[in-house]
Amino acid sequence: MEDRTTFEVWELLELSHNPIVRPIIKPLVVRTIEEQNLKLGFLTEEGIIDTTGVAIPVDSQEQIFIAHPFDLYKSGCWHDYQKFLFEKQIRQPFKQVFRELYVKLDDELDQYHSMLFSGNQIQPQKTIGALRGRRWVADYEDGLQKIYYKEDIVAYIYAMANWFSPSDVEAPTLEYVVFSERKTGKQLRIQDIPDIIYSEVMRDVDLAVSVAYAGGVDPETSHSTIEMRQAIVACNLALFHTKNVHIEGNHAIIEGKLGQYSVHLGSGVVHQIGNAMLFVIPVHSQQRTHIFLPFVDDDPKTAEIMSKILLFAEDTKIKDPKILQQIQ
Repeated sequence: MEDRTTFEVWELLELSHNPIVRPIIKPLVVRTIEEQNLKLGFLTEEGIIDTTGVAIPVDSQEQIFIAHPFDLYKSGCWHDYQKFLFEKQIRQPFKQVFRELYVKLDDELDQYHSMLFSGNQIQPQKTIGALRGRRWVADYEDGLQKIYYKEDIVAYIYAMANWFSPSDVEAPTLEYVVFSERKTGKQLRIQDIPDIIYSEVMRDVDLAVSVAYAGGVDPETSHSTIEMRQAIVACNLALFHTKNVHIEGNHAIIEGKLGQYSVHLGSGVVHQIGNAMLFVIPVHSQQRTHIFLPFVDDDPKTAEIMSKILLFAEDTKIKDPKILQQIQ
């Protein structure tokens, strides 16, 4: 899916006859290569079937690949497929339709770096360990990098610290993510990066922030971190008389007036349900003030999460035009 590996229709149909492979292929959403005559849905012997049950015939030699959430988002049917899988209780072999999606911000299109996760403090060694399975490699000169050989693009994560030295005073703070040409090293504008590569790189950084954040409790060694935040959120919601928020697993679900939102209790990342991630940058550690004093917990990540929950619980009071632009 990430590599956009193409198959001919007959190949996937032949594989689906295998009783072991069939449960893997059947619940996946596929799409054809052509953008003008796009066919999107579940592959069957009758053709590609969409959420309405309409079968679109396809030639056995036609090339298709596993659809990425960006394909669904771009075609305007992402929420329909999410609803369809939920209603039909379909389990996918990996996160496809419900995969986290990160779209480019208008303000960043002409920039050479993305500050989507700027300000998050992380533990270097845990970050390296978390991203190693996602094909990131640690370079002593350039830090963490991920190479896309097919597109000749390299992604880099920069932080206010050396990845290979201990941070005794304060954990390093993420600065930005940059992309460059693999052969020349020339930096690329965000608008020139393929949307799927951009989304997957940002998803990896989100993973690092989730599991390697520099908080008072280590989420890798303690299973009580999320439960602790659930209790703190519940207490604060009662304190602020907020009734349009409830907890589902590791997320706080917010029923706002402008939309529905999901705040992850681990990373603090905000998603608009049925839409993409919302860009809400936290305050840098060096610039934090008494704004966090009213909260029960002194962990800055927990305070950040609580702030975001309260912010979107009263989304009609949001004045920031950049946030409103993403919501609307």
